[in-house]
Amino acid sequence: MMQAGRVLRVLPRPLRVAPALQCNRGYAKDLKFGADARVAMLQGVDILADAVAVTMGPKGRNVMIEKSWGSPKITKDGVTVAKAVELEDKNHNIGARLVQDVASNTNEQAGDGTTAATVLARTIAREGFEAVSKGANPHEVRRGVMAAVEVVVGELRQLAKPVTTPEEIAQVATISANGDREIGSLISSAMKTVGKNGVITVKDGKTLHDELETIEGSKFDRGFISPYFINTNKGSRVEFEDALVLFSEKKISSIQQVLPALELANAQRKPLLIIAEDIDGEALTTLVINRPVQFPVQFPEPVEEISNICAFRTPEH
Repeated sequence: MMQAGRVLRVLPRPLRVAPALQCNRGYAKDLKFGADARVAMLQGVDILADAVAVTMGPKGRNVMIEKSWGSPKITKDGVTVAKAVELEDKNHNIGARLVQDVASNTNEQAGDGTTAATVLARTIAREGFEAVSKGANPHEVRRGVMAAVEVVVGELRQLAKPVTTPEEIAQVATISANGDREIGSLISSAMKTVGKNGVITVKDGKTLHDELETIEGSKFDRGFISPYFINTNKGSRVEFEDALVLFSEKKISSIQQVLPALELANAQRKPLLIIAEDIDGEALTTLVINRPVQFPVQFPEPVEEISNICAFRTPEH
């Protein structure tokens, strides 16, 4: 009796391929030198300047800016357009950011003229790059530009006409307000009220019309020294009416230094505002702890109670 032989089949094992090594070098820098770098930056300068230049002058056009949320923004303000530009190419974006700084600095120092500054910056960059491409020393080009700026500024100062009358102020304000005569007239009225060195604050109103509100007094770039001086529930504010004011060029550390003023304020039943180089030590502690109740400290002459008091440092300190 014969047995059938067994047939064994050996299947080849699948080959194992080692996983490929992946290395993402997100920190790598793309370096450009010479003409390639200048061309890339100038392209970014041109793109931003083209977007801003269309807003120049009384017949300038509006620019629509896409926002990450909400409706698009329509504006004719040069610095607003410049800040909204962000280019995909990082080399182009470097040039655009240079001009963005020009517009922002002009807005901070002058408050207007950002479009003109952007157009001038584009021309200076273009001519400067061309001079460097022809062999000029970049440092000498910069010195030449700065020297030319001084000459031009000097000529402009001689040609400048001071704006003094309300009509002239309204004309300048109307141009800055994109031709809105109503806003120009409103700004002229505000300037006439507060003067050349007055403070004008623009806030969102609660009505459908522009309004001008005049608040008498002075404004300092300082607040009260201690929040314990707050005397109203309308927020972090101190409100006085018909107050006495004590000015001191020296530092106040002892309550004895302000005792005569305290006695006068209590005698007249009026609030007291103290403006000094600084107030600390015993003087500040006593005013804060005891306001507006009776004083437990001993004075040369009795003071029954203290009037409302507020103290702050002079703006220079």
